[in-house]
Amino acid sequence: MTHGIDAVALPPRPVALRARRAILSIGLAVSVTLTGCQALQNEDGSANRTAKGGVIGALGGAAVGAAANGRKGALIGLGVGALSGGAIGNYMDRQQRTLEAELANSGVTVTREGDNLRLNMPGNLTFDTGSATVKPQFDAVLNDISTVLGEFDQTLVDVIGHTDSTGSDAINRSLSEQRARSVATHLSDQGVLAERLVSDGRGASEPIATNTNAAGRERNRRVEIVLEPLTNS
Repeated sequence: MTHGIDAVALPPRPVALRARRAILSIGLAVSVTLTGCQALQNEDGSANRTAKGGVIGALGGAAVGAAANGRKGALIGLGVGALSGGAIGNYMDRQQRTLEAELANSGVTVTREGDNLRLNMPGNLTFDTGSATVKPQFDAVLNDISTVLGEFDQTLVDVIGHTDSTGSDAINRSLSEQRARSVATHLSDQGVLAERLVSDGRGASEPIATNTNAAGRERNRRVEIVLEPLTNS
């Protein structure tokens, strides 16, 4: 990850306090949190609305790498076993089948990328335009994802927000970060270990369709969850 990366800012469980400090100390040293109301232009180009949320400054280069390594080390230190060899593929195969069964007809797609899985949650299902608050009707889908992640606890969880190109880069980056954080916080509230979670906002920098028409812009407005097996490497 290269932009807006931050571990989910939740009170640590007492047993995991030392491990969380190992992960978060770098980020907290260089991050600046801006809270309050921020005007956001709607992604479809309609009138502005006001959204509340925090923006955390990006970590650069070495800090990002150290945070990623710290997350794996902390989980292994907490007793979450690392996968190796053929067990990795088998584990991700089972996780993929379980997610596909749970998310059938939900609108969320599950894509295999090597040993990783990518869940694509279209923005029209998860958020109102210009908002970073998860739609109440999508809570049940996130709860299903949380249940599967609880079963497959040897998985790192990266939540990534994306927007279309409407509006400024700064607004799009902020909105995508807030949306990713909202989803990550929901997963943690449902019992997914906070040490597994990282949220990131990419703005409009990684489109999966054209931004020249409404259909393409709708596809680009999304939140993705990337699932990576916990390994020693």
